[in-house]
Amino acid sequence: MSTNVSKKVLVLGATSGIAEATCRVWASQGASLFLVARNADKLAAVAADLKTRGAAYVDTAVADLDDTDRHPQLLTHAINSLGGMDIAFLAHGILGDQPTAERDFNAAAQILHTNFLAPVSLLTWLANYCVQRHSGVLAVISSVAGDRGRKSNYLYGSSKAGLSAFLGGLRNRVDREGVTVLNIKPGPTRTAMTAHMPGPEKMADVNAVARTIATAIDKKVDNLYVPIKWLPIMFVVQHIPESIFKKLNL
Repeated sequence: MSTNVSKKVLVLGATSGIAEATCRVWASQGASLFLVARNADKLAAVAADLKTRGAAYVDTAVADLDDTDRHPQLLTHAINSLGGMDIAFLAHGILGDQPTAERDFNAAAQILHTNFLAPVSLLTWLANYCVQRHSGVLAVISSVAGDRGRKSNYLYGSSKAGLSAFLGGLRNRVDREGVTVLNIKPGPTRTAMTAHMPGPEKMADVNAVARTIATAIDKKVDNLYVPIKWLPIMFVVQHIPESIFKKLNL
């Protein structure tokens, strides 16, 4: 029997394009999945699809992950349903609207709450769970946008920069306890989240991104740029002198 059959995966934000595609990879391996999302109809459709693709077990919970007060109860229920947890995959996030957030602090605060504060709440609980068991992978979708603030999306970028810094510190704390923290930095990927953005032909294929993520999780990688071309691109972007960078339209 394949060892993948016993893989127990908690997916937070399961109806996001990247999460759904990655779940299809796990379903084909016979994994057990617990899916959390806020849209009941979409969640039910994803769950049904994964069952037909070979998942050994699929359970779901409808929840707004921005509601941090509910996190302990939700996570406890999810792990009890799975009978343990090998992987937590966090794909909860929003792009937000940069022009609106520049004018309205409440819009800015929503981006920061969804992309940073809510994940910190989830990951704090999950990390402590994994530390107690000296095992587990926490795989989290951040973004290349967090590597340097740009005027076109600096609210989204700053929320992801904070998340990436948090993941680095969390890894430094829990790696010695046998827990892996994977920071996933996708470039623009063709999903419903990016459907309104120009240049879809230049975006990465979501299924290729998902396969790369699943492999990185199996290998217990620490940081992943996906596609890999973003690693040298962002290295260059990070090292452009500020005197030049501030004049660029990025």
